[in-house]
Amino acid sequence: MIDSRDSSVIAPVTGRRRLLIAVAAGLAILLLAGFGLAHWAAGRAGAQTAVEAQQNARAHASLLESELQKFRLLPRVLTEFPDVRAALADKSDAASRRLDRELEQLATRTDAAVIYVLDADGTTIAASNWQSPTSFVGENYRFRPYFRDAMQRGDAELFALGTVSGRPGLYLARRVNAGGDADGRALGVIVLKVEFDKLETRWADSAATTLVTDAAGIVVMSSAPRWRFRSFGALSARDRQRLRATRSYGDAPLDPLPLRRTGDVLRIGDQSYFQVAERVSLPGSTLRLLQPAEPARASANATARVIFLILLILVGAAIVSLLRLVERQALRQAAHEALEREVAARTRDLRAANDELRQASERQAETDRRYRAAREELAQASRLGSIGQITAGVAHEINQPVAAIRSFAENALAYLGRSEGDKARANLDHIVALTARVGAITGELRNFARRATAPLGPVALQSAIDGTLLLIGDRLRAQGIALDVELANPAATVHADRVRLEQILVNLLQNAADAVRGLEGARISLTAHGGDPVAIDICDNGPGVPADLKPQLFTPFVTGRPDGLGLGLAIASDIAKAFGGTLSIIPSPLGGAGFRVTLRPA
Repeated sequence: MIDSRDSSVIAPVTGRRRLLIAVAAGLAILLLAGFGLAHWAAGRAGAQTAVEAQQNARAHASLLESELQKFRLLPRVLTEFPDVRAALADKSDAASRRLDRELEQLATRTDAAVIYVLDADGTTIAASNWQSPTSFVGENYRFRPYFRDAMQRGDAELFALGTVSGRPGLYLARRVNAGGDADGRALGVIVLKVEFDKLETRWADSAATTLVTDAAGIVVMSSAPRWRFRSFGALSARDRQRLRATRSYGDAPLDPLPLRRTGDVLRIGDQSYFQVAERVSLPGSTLRLLQPAEPARASANATARVIFLILLILVGAAIVSLLRLVERQALRQAAHEALEREVAARTRDLRAANDELRQASERQAETDRRYRAAREELAQASRLGSIGQITAGVAHEINQPVAAIRSFAENALAYLGRSEGDKARANLDHIVALTARVGAITGELRNFARRATAPLGPVALQSAIDGTLLLIGDRLRAQGIALDVELANPAATVHADRVRLEQILVNLLQNAADAVRGLEGARISLTAHGGDPVAIDICDNGPGVPADLKPQLFTPFVTGRPDGLGLGLAIASDIAKAFGGTLSIIPSPLGGAGFRVTLRPA
């Protein structure tokens, strides 16, 4: 049998053992949580970096494709330019100088670096930079692959360093035939050089590094200029000999980049990157986006540290609460032992008095009974007092970690209120902030900037018109132009490509907006009607099209505006023809100019 002295020894020992077990369990939980959070942070950082890299790569590839599509049409159009064929056929100095001035004006308007014309021997007879000290006039480029390929195949593209200017760029070349016939005698080649300085500057605004490599792995475009004309691998002697022969990259050493690969991570020097590759329409080229891995890793580690800190606080609070409970149990046991000793002492006194007052046994018995009753009441009161103290103490100890947790939450909210995003993001709001950025990129511009030609198919007319108004609606409202839109059949679909159909509508609406600029009561109407074909009429109340321009309005470089290039309507007409439709002039019910696009129903 275990007496009270044995139980007084066992109770503290049991409490201490439970406390040690709780501390060991808490440390084990923290250790496992630390390993788990480290693994989670690594995976989270990798996933976040991969998503950002993919989004940035697609956006930068779209920007590049947009630039390429803008310039690729010009050589094709210029081969139909009568003065180009006349200068190549006549080979007269007067015709070449006249073409010099025309090419100079066109290069200024289109932002092309240089436009020049080579005869059948590869000698430059006219160039837009004819007045520059680095003029191409008289230079022979027969050795350039783009000249040979254009003469053989009809067109060619080459990214290379300029032999005269020393500046890198993309050369777009197209053969010029006599009479404009594809089977006619080759008169020469027209070449347009495009430089991408502005595009590379826009790429540089991103935290990622964007590169374009050619078929040999050489960096030809880069948001980091120090990496340009470095290679992603060692070049073979044959590749070096070929590049030296064509002088594609001048005297650039073409040294390989100091890169190392570890799974999906690419290390260049001391920096780690996540690489995403996107195919672009440059022959043999690839766009590579290198997303720095460190920012996402640091952000994920910060979030893991905050979670670990919160877990540490909770475990610490639990251990402290258990420690307080053990202490209170020890105090309660000590009070119980003191009470037992007091009772024992009083009992001895009563027994001595009972021996002395043996004759008054009945009264002593009653006194003893009352004493025992009083002792029980005292024990009950003592117990109640102890319970009250324990309850108050436990409530106080629980309130401390609760107040601490609340303080952490209020601090995080305060950081947000003071726009201290780094501190708040490092605490509790990182996951919420990440969810809000994936949902926000692309919209209509991406869709509209995607210049890769899509296959023709059914296009909802209402959706295409809505997308067009998203692109140009702000301009019309800013000019105070009233726009009337009416669709006879809102569910109509046409055989087209949505991006290029929007290009036609945007072009026509922009022309109409230019025509009514500054007019009081300016108005434009967009009406879709008919079933086969579907007709889209865009009319305005401007001054209309001059009669002498109407017969040749859809011919390239014909325009009624002094600052116009004369390519917009020609391009729109070509796109409509590619859809199997037409673009024509119609009388405007509003009194100005009117254009009608007819398309096949889908």
